[in-house]
Amino acid sequence: MKILVPVDGSTFTKRMLAYLVAHDEWLGDHHEYTLLHVSPALPSRAVSALDKGVLAAHYAEESEKVFKPIRTFLGKQKIQQAAFVAKVGAAAEVIADVARKGKFDLLLMGSHGHGTFGKLVLGSVTTKVMAQCETPVLVVR
Repeated sequence: MKILVPVDGSTFTKRMLAYLVAHDEWLGDHHEYTLLHVSPALPSRAVSALDKGVLAAHYAEESEKVFKPIRTFLGKQKIQQAAFVAKVGAAAEVIADVARKGKFDLLLMGSHGHGTFGKLVLGSVTTKVMAQCETPVLVVR
């Protein structure tokens, strides 16, 4: 199964990764994982003032801050079949686009746990992804 796992380094990402390794059916060589980090785009004024190399380095550094502890975590869990992809843009739109173009079988996302009223609504990124994406989404809260 081809699984897209959007990550942002938050406690919700950690909770989702813990869920992943706590369920044996998600582990093994029969799954192909792609971990996706989406950096928000800098304002256009800042982008126009920066060298393209500096800008690319900034986005790469931001993604690596998220990916580094996840690589360590996955290594300890003996999950070797994982690709790491960094993109820039609006998170929900990029996630849905990558899921569609990559023809993923499943999207595995962490989401906020809300109070009594908020239980009716998921996190805004998760809600937008579910509205825009045809790929099945498993939400871990």
